Amino acid sequence: MRVIISGGGTGGHIYPAITIANEVAKLAGNCEILFVGTKHGLEADIVPKEGFPFATIEVRGLERRLSWKNVRTLFATIGSVWHAAQIIKKFKPDVVIGTGGYVCGPVLLAASLLKIPTIIQEQNVIPGVTNKILSRFVDKIALGYQEAADYFSCRSEKITITGNPIRPEVMSASRESGVAELSLDPDKLTVLVVGGSRGARSINNAMFGVYRYFSNNQRIQILHVTGQSEYNSIVDNIKQSGIEISSGGNIIIKPYLYNMPVALASADVAVFRAGAVGLAELTARGIPAILIPYPYAAENHQEFNARALEKQGAAIVIADKELTDAKLIEALEILLDHPEVLSNMAKKSKELGRPQAAQAIARLAISLKETLI
Repeated sequence: MRVIISGGGTGGHIYPAITIANEVAKLAGNCEILFVGTKHGLEADIVPKEGFPFATIEVRGLERRLSWKNVRTLFATIGSVWHAAQIIKKFKPDVVIGTGGYVCGPVLLAASLLKIPTIIQEQNVIPGVTNKILSRFVDKIALGYQEAADYFSCRSEKITITGNPIRPEVMSASRESGVAELSLDPDKLTVLVVGGSRGARSINNAMFGVYRYFSNNQRIQILHVTGQSEYNSIVDNIKQSGIEISSGGNIIIKPYLYNMPVALASADVAVFRAGAVGLAELTARGIPAILIPYPYAAENHQEFNARALEKQGAAIVIADKELTDAKLIEALEILLDHPEVLSNMAKKSKELGRPQAAQAIARLAISLKETLI
């Protein structure tokens, strides 16, 4: 089986693509996979390191308003479709899969015009512009959320609810190994605070009051991943503010975690943004969450992602503009003081989890190929 996978720009598009690729290779047996991205995106660095062949096209994203730049981009896209078509004709894939990012547009459009089976994977409740356009051309749409189906004006038989792909390590990591690796106390509830790989300033600022309130608390321990760029200023501010966190030993602050799966395995509560991949990992592990959606995400999609979990009883949502240390402390206390609430949220989160999403998408790709045999 020969498969082209396209997705890029951010890790949120690239890592799911890699997870799908590995699952296709495992299920299909004899399989050749080619990634198509841009030379400027993160995919140009990440994909070759994962051992996959990588081809590039020149393409730019559209602005979300009328502009002359968009006119120029549309003309450039015509050339990108032609270039993508040449790559496709040379590789001769059985299926082409797109996981998001504007690079998918020319690749999936070219494949569709060449009558090659195509799949797009939409991670968020609010679909991106590229995927909305592509939905009219592709054969199948794999959705991370049921709610996203309402935003596609295509035949319902095109749509499959698969969930969002997660790394297999997220499920294989054990609490025992996580506690040991991160030097945590196995008898305390662990609160994992992560604002994304670069951190989240609003969450980091709110944590100062949380440090002060929970320092020396014997019930919980807090593992706060600040992001590399924020770490030094947070440590300096802690010293200047006279907040004592070292004596209690229940507050751990790190700039970055390379092994996030073990942190997730150790967590009893998570304080997170609401990116689709992060939420997929939380629900796969059944972790109750306090979500602070990133307010500047395209189409405010993180807010909709977060509210979908809140509606099902798996999360508490605090709007970024309303976030304060007092609100975060209050939300944490609700969960810590009411074990039945925490337990029920964990159950609801687990019910939403789809740890086999990558396998479902891989099987969908294989089934598309088999319909042509």
